[in-house]
Amino acid sequence: MAICTGLIVANIYYAQPLLVLIAREFNVTESNAGQVTFFTQIGYALGLLFCVPLGDKLERRGQILVMTACAVAALAAAALSFNITMLKITGFVIGFTSIVPQLILPMAASLAEPSKRGKVIGVIMSGLLIGILLSRTISGFVGQHLGWRGMFWIAAGLSFALMMLMVASFPKSRPAFTGTYGELMQSVMRLMKEQPLLREASVINACCFAVFGLFWTTSVFLLSNPPYNYGSDVIGLLGLAAATGALGAPLVGRIADKKNPRIAIGYGISLVFISYLIFWAFSQSIIGIVAGIVLLDLGLQGVHVSNQTRIYALLPEARNRMNTVFMTASFLGTSLGSGIGLWVWGIGKWTGVCIAGLAITGIGIALYALTYNREEVASMNQDGLRV
Repeated sequence: MAICTGLIVANIYYAQPLLVLIAREFNVTESNAGQVTFFTQIGYALGLLFCVPLGDKLERRGQILVMTACAVAALAAAALSFNITMLKITGFVIGFTSIVPQLILPMAASLAEPSKRGKVIGVIMSGLLIGILLSRTISGFVGQHLGWRGMFWIAAGLSFALMMLMVASFPKSRPAFTGTYGELMQSVMRLMKEQPLLREASVINACCFAVFGLFWTTSVFLLSNPPYNYGSDVIGLLGLAAATGALGAPLVGRIADKKNPRIAIGYGISLVFISYLIFWAFSQSIIGIVAGIVLLDLGLQGVHVSNQTRIYALLPEARNRMNTVFMTASFLGTSLGSGIGLWVWGIGKWTGVCIAGLAITGIGIALYALTYNREEVASMNQDGLRV
């Protein structure tokens, strides 16, 4: 499940190191080419909202296979794009159909023993985030040697191979929800209204994912210009540094199992803030950029895995719908961060990016601080999360 999660989520990030190559081929600005990643993130967020809740109503294995098959077709269409508009449209469809990881996570949580749920989520989240981050390394290398179209063809082949693997290995599930699709979506809205912990976790996650998208959308512009002048293959190697932080997910999951996971959230969001201070102070140093990347991704792990452990403890029979709210907010944050990044890059270049990152993270820290006392009084341990 971790392997499938990582390789499928990678579909929505392959384009990022290739933006300069795409801009050159279609003779458009870097910001215009950057909209491909923005539309891909929007597609992913909408796929989460409208398709992931169906995991509580439909047989999950069948839904996963259908979505993967659609992703294969979308990736092939992207490789055949004849202008930037077509690539943006296919990017949206790639995002919409690459929601499979968010169907796998609730399946894994349901199969895991309650005492090990955080650890299991952490392992699969490691696969997901390593897939996100190494996708840039692979994409940058392939783009430099085979062109950006070659990367999309390879992604289509990988997704098809994964679909065959899932046919052979994934278990079938029994849906818990028997109502209509309309009732299903109404229950999603009701969960948002009735679960304050879900709302808090979703907004904090959205802030952290926003600065994640902000960095990875604009860093390719920073590193392709002086003083770096890196090609897509070298830029993609930064994904290796980010993967170092992603490897911390199982550790964070074990901490969440044994202690109040909110503690890990506080540490994580603090690391995200510090990473942007480093990006700003050491913008001319590749060592500083790498150090900031490691802290950014380690901090994101702390926030994301711990928040996900908290919400999965609330209502086991509604995990797909809970995950829908949580991950839709998270990836709306990513798409918003990407859009803000393209805007502030045009105004203030890297300094504008860093200021925006610090401001967004500051919003998350303020929310964490304002809700800390309320939750800590009601819940000092994992069992208290159900109160």
